[in-house]
Amino acid sequence: MNAPAKQPDADIRELSYSEAIREAMGLALERDERVVLMGEDIGVYGGAFQVTGDLVERFGADRVMDTPISELGGAGVAVGAALTGLRPIYEFQFSDFAALAMEQIVNQAAKMRYMLGGEASVPVVFRMPAGSGTGAAAQHSQSFEAWFGHVPGLKVVQPSTPEDAKGLLLAALEDPDPVVMFEHKLLYKMKGHVPEGWYTTQIGKSAIRRHGKDVTIVASAIMVHRALAAAEKLAGEGIEAEIIDLRSVRPIDGETIIGSVRKTGRLLCVYEGVRTLGIGAEISAMIAESEAFDFLDAPVLRLGGAEAPIPYNPDLEKAAVPQIPDIEAAARRLARREV
Repeated sequence: MNAPAKQPDADIRELSYSEAIREAMGLALERDERVVLMGEDIGVYGGAFQVTGDLVERFGADRVMDTPISELGGAGVAVGAALTGLRPIYEFQFSDFAALAMEQIVNQAAKMRYMLGGEASVPVVFRMPAGSGTGAAAQHSQSFEAWFGHVPGLKVVQPSTPEDAKGLLLAALEDPDPVVMFEHKLLYKMKGHVPEGWYTTQIGKSAIRRHGKDVTIVASAIMVHRALAAAEKLAGEGIEAEIIDLRSVRPIDGETIIGSVRKTGRLLCVYEGVRTLGIGAEISAMIAESEAFDFLDAPVLRLGGAEAPIPYNPDLEKAAVPQIPDIEAAARRLARREV
């Protein structure tokens, strides 16, 4: 006799990824009068992706501030506000537009503590909707996490679940230094368990989303979910993949990755950014320089974005970044020693 289907726990609270971020910002605004939100159209309009929602109605325009259409200016105001004692969250409409504010983020926010001998800090959070899949084309679909991860003085996070979206944002707000949070646009509507109240997810600590013995797959953001889907298909062939959700690009949790590779002997790095000089290159080098190198049974594989801008055409857009079949095929090659 088949067992009765397990009913969902009515006590488990689910929120969407965007709702979890909004709840985190609301908690922070309630808890700390130093917290302010800044960004283009985040007030009455509720943000380009409706993440800030009704926060301007709850907390007023003095704390949820629409900024002019000038990313350089808006980010500069946020950095200056942080230096004077506030704890601003600045939202870019698209992470691509942060290229216009590199002076403030990279040359000012990231370096201020060092240049002033530790006498000042810049507790600012930059929220960046990122990634492809929405048909927004080359200037609105990029993945810049490796850019910012290259800069000493910045912390860079990429939550893949609603729970981590809230927890990492609250952790970023508690951090005395600038934090860049990349939010994949395709995840905004995804729902998942989100604890109530204030909690933090440790910056610099990855999560093992699936245990396996045959191949380690390190991924972040939307690629975590694609890797999990690929792993389920591979399991039907007797290949058990271990999925590590990076969560933090800087700092990277080397201990967890090295431990997994020592167990599986194989490593696949999956990321949406352009393959060359991407996150996978850093992780590959980390393994090559660690004791895990002696445990490798096959070369490390990197599966990243195409060496091209993101196309507008939906079929070409999908072809430009790793999809589930791509991850499945790469992991299969590794597990079967076909590399």
